[in-house]
Amino acid sequence: MDRDNPLGQFLRARRELLQPEEAGVPVTTRRRVAGLRREEVARLAGVSTDYYVRLEQGRERHPSAQVVDALAHALALEEDAAAHLHRLARPVRRRRAATRREPVSPNLLRMMECWPHTPAVVLGRRLNVLAANTLGRALFDGHAYSGDLVRLVFLDPDAREFYPDWERVAVNTVAGLRAGAGADPDDPLLIEVVGELSVKSEPFRRLWARHDIRQKTHETKRFRHPLVGELTLHYESLTVNSSPGRQLVVYQADPGSPSEEALSLLGSLTAG
Repeated sequence: MDRDNPLGQFLRARRELLQPEEAGVPVTTRRRVAGLRREEVARLAGVSTDYYVRLEQGRERHPSAQVVDALAHALALEEDAAAHLHRLARPVRRRRAATRREPVSPNLLRMMECWPHTPAVVLGRRLNVLAANTLGRALFDGHAYSGDLVRLVFLDPDAREFYPDWERVAVNTVAGLRAGAGADPDDPLLIEVVGELSVKSEPFRRLWARHDIRQKTHETKRFRHPLVGELTLHYESLTVNSSPGRQLVVYQADPGSPSEEALSLLGSLTAG
């Protein structure tokens, strides 16, 4: 989980991913390092190389907001990743809840069940399924890890069949888990998930090391469902203001499309 030096680990990972031409750095000689050199990031951010090296090594852990903004610009970070960098520079210690239970509001559950033709699930920070309406359960049912989307992607034996665009789903899933981790990096259950997947899945281990950060917002995703075949669904992810860290994810098919017909069939097959 990079718990000893999360800021330095993040800076190094993002530096190594950014190519010189992407940052406007001229390349005149053969390079022996992946991505940018430390001195190049320091120059782009307007800080000394020594100071930047101390940030990566963990000898300096609390850069100012102005320096963080400059580093985010130098590393070409997107909005979610830049916000994560600010959190790493100014971590907030949270009081840990004594229970592992994550109840979902009965009002939210009733609202979801009023959408019989629309799959909906509530996800926690670790992308575990906390609740789902009938069609939402049917969409993800039948897998070894139907209630845990991260383990479903990386450990389920039929994940690559269920997700035809598995590589893209894997990248986005890890980036979403990283975003959740930034809110509470010391969460023991999150540490447990990352530890298990790092041991059992080489693709997860490789993607986790990239330090990609991306909140789940909206996307078009393809599924190959064992009962009704291929589905192309659009989803929107909505924050649940009454329960910080929760996401309500709602899926829809294009009107009149084969996917809408397949969703309707799935609903009829699993009704009652």
